[in-house]
Formats: sequence, structure tokens, C-alpha cells
Amino acid sequence: MAHTKTWKTENVKMLSESIRTSRVVGIVSISGLPAPQFQQIRKKLNGVAQIHVSRAKLIKLALVEAEKDVKGLSQLEELVSRDQTAVICSNQNPFALFRTLAENRTRLAAKGGEIAPDDIEIKAGDTAFKPGPVVGDLQKAGLPASIEGGKVVIKKDKLLVKKGEVISPVIASALTKMEIFPLTASLDVKAMFEEGLLYRKEILDVDQTQFLAELALASRQALSLAVKGGYFTPESVKVMLGDAHKNAVNLSVNADIPTKETVKFLLSKASAQASALKSKTGDA
Repeated sequence: MAHTKTWKTENVKMLSESIRTSRVVGIVSISGLPAPQFQQIRKKLNGVAQIHVSRAKLIKLALVEAEKDVKGLSQLEELVSRDQTAVICSNQNPFALFRTLAENRTRLAAKGGEIAPDDIEIKAGDTAFKPGPVVGDLQKAGLPASIEGGKVVIKKDKLLVKKGEVISPVIASALTKMEIFPLTASLDVKAMFEEGLLYRKEILDVDQTQFLAELALASRQALSLAVKGGYFTPESVKVMLGDAHKNAVNLSVNADIPTKETVKFLLSKASAQASALKSKTGDA
């Protein structure tokens, strides 16, 4: 009994120290994540983040202890549930860490009974199978499989399971045979905490491509507004000087004022006028 109490005390101490000294602290669920995949993810995150798995009660105690030095950490307490919960500690910013976790998802085979996260479609074409009982297995799963030229082929594209539908055991077996793994294994991030702010999953899950496109659009719009409003910035002053230069050249040309830059336009203008006059004189 004393040994258990000592272990709990040491565990809380270790957790609170890691939480207190990390820039970012997150609560993640590892429920349903197979042990081999979890160890694989943990290995990939080596040097980037530490993952601490413990009992929910001990995690909450560690957060309360760390709260004494880092205000706001208690916001994470409500996210610690009774299922398999872990604490992730890192010095990456929350968005970069979330993206790192998303990039380190591993594929899992379906066993049957799972919900398809996306449409599962099999394309027509040859397979790696030799003629045999596998043809019947694929057909039972709803695939238009047949033997052609000594090979097992899928004769046409087939949508086996729509997104959100249950994957049946028969289909799961066929997918595994074809080395198609429709499920993903990853840490389910509940939220991350940094410098007093709590970032929930829906905030962290940013489409980077869309975000960069929107950022570029906002930059262009801001530059246009600054130029039109005559607001000087290192970026807008270049455009404003360019516009001013073009306007000055146009004014000089229209006013027939020769300068080093306008003389070529004035000569071209005079040549065009002379040609037009000559054309009219010739017609007369």
C-alpha cells in the first residue's frame, strides 16, 4: 500500500514538473489506439514532444500542482476524462504541434463494425492476386472481380462504403487482403494550453493551404487600401512612388514638356502626328 502511495506521489511530481516547464501542454485521448501504433507515434515525436500516460485523477492533481506556477492550467482539468487520457508537453507552438500530430497518423486495417471516415472506392484494374478462392471473397464483398489472362482483376470502379457508413466484416476482410487500410490511428487532441490561452481542437485544426490563401488575399487588400488611402508603409510607399512616377511621365507627355524620360514618348507622339497629317494632306 505504501509502495502504491509513493508511486502516485512520484508520478504526480514528475507530471507537474513536465507540465510546468513546457511551453505547450495538451490533453489527448489514446482510447482505441492500439499499443504498437501508440509506440510508433511516440517514437516519431521523440525530440518534439513528450507523452505522459497516467490515471485521470493523477493528471488532474498534477495540473492543480502546476497551476501554482502557471496560471490558467486548470482549464485543462475538465478535458481529462476517465478513458485513456494522456498529457502531451512540448516547446512547439500549439498549431505547429497539432500539425505535427496530424502528419504522424498511421493507417489501420478495418476489422468490421467501424465507421468509414471517408468514401472507400476501389478502382478498376489488375490485382496482385493469383486465381483462386480470393475471387469469391472479393465478390462477397461486392467487388466485380473476375479472372482474366491468369490474373484477378476488378472489372470496374466500385464504391464499397460511403463516408459515415459501417464497414462490414466481409468488406473489412476484403480490404485487408488488398492491403487497403481505411482507418487512421492518431492521438485525439482535446485542447492545448499556451501562455494562459486554451486552444480547443476546432481552433487548432486549421487548413493550412486555405489559411495561407486567405492571408495572401488579406495582404493584397491591405496594400491596396494603404495605397488608395495614401498611408505610407515600407510596402505601400514603393507602389505609391511607382504610381506617382507614371503619373508624372503622363503629365509631362500630355503637356509636351521634354525631359530625359519623356523625350522618347514626345518624339513618338510627334512622329505619329506627322504621319497622320501627311496622310490627310495626301488624301486632299
